[in-house]
Amino acid sequence: MKQEISSSSPIAVLGAGSWGTTLALVLHGKGYPVRLWEYRKDAVERMIADRENREFLPGIPLPEDMSIFYEAAPCLEGAGVILLAIPSQFVRGALEKMVDDIPKDAVIVNVAKGVEEGTLKRPSEVVADLLPHSLPDKYAALSGPSHAEEVSRGIPTTVVAASPSLQTAKYVQELFFTPAFRVYAREDLIGVELGAALKNVIAIATGICDGLHFGDNTKGALLTRGLAEMTRLGVKLGGYPQTFSGLSGMGDLITTCMSRHSRNAEGVRTTTSSRELAHRENVPMPITEAVYDVLFENKPPREAVTELMTRELKVED
Repeated sequence: MKQEISSSSPIAVLGAGSWGTTLALVLHGKGYPVRLWEYRKDAVERMIADRENREFLPGIPLPEDMSIFYEAAPCLEGAGVILLAIPSQFVRGALEKMVDDIPKDAVIVNVAKGVEEGTLKRPSEVVADLLPHSLPDKYAALSGPSHAEEVSRGIPTTVVAASPSLQTAKYVQELFFTPAFRVYAREDLIGVELGAALKNVIAIATGICDGLHFGDNTKGALLTRGLAEMTRLGVKLGGYPQTFSGLSGMGDLITTCMSRHSRNAEGVRTTTSSRELAHRENVPMPITEAVYDVLFENKPPREAVTELMTRELKVED
């Protein structure tokens, strides 16, 4: 597939949360015609009237020439690139309603981070169910340590574009690159998607330890051992081990666990999906198990930590 970046072909951004709005602004700043879609009519009307997304990105103006829609069809018409900025658990439902309006030749760029409940599918697998023509040559994931609050203010940020087609990954890399938003390319779509999802579970564990007033020693251990179990499952499912030491693994893990901006909206549901994946693949993930027990089995957090600390002694992997 040979992709050319056109300044005239519209880019449809589906999802007007903080990240979707921010990436729409990044692309608009590069001169692309950007359309932003939000499913709530009242929210669209407020954004049009205020020229600002006060709900998710207050204080950042929306350009007058950025079109905002609550109906999907006009937003998608003629789009050369479609950016999916919809929470992972809602991607399937949203696409099912839009599938007939999505141009067949559009490149799909997904920024959702999660594993679908029930099916245990990554976002690309959900997209493949509904838009089979998009994979592998017209699909990419964009991921990494990137809080919208900082990107929207032009704070230097680095992410990775991943696709089974390196050519597509490089196309997306060039599409989003700015002097303040550096993009790497990678072919390991599986590893990038799993790193983006699994780190949310470890971030919950970090939040639990903060609530217990533990210190840096505990957090350092959680980040390190959390990354180890993320890598174990990711490699078992076909990801590359080096991906998890990169931007969508270690980089995103550090940012999500350490930042005051982190909301981790996907983490609770991903805990259930990650645990089921680990059981299915027979991969030990003790931190994920502990988080699940605290969230869903009413286990006291201190008891969960004690059980983690007193497990059988092992050689570090």
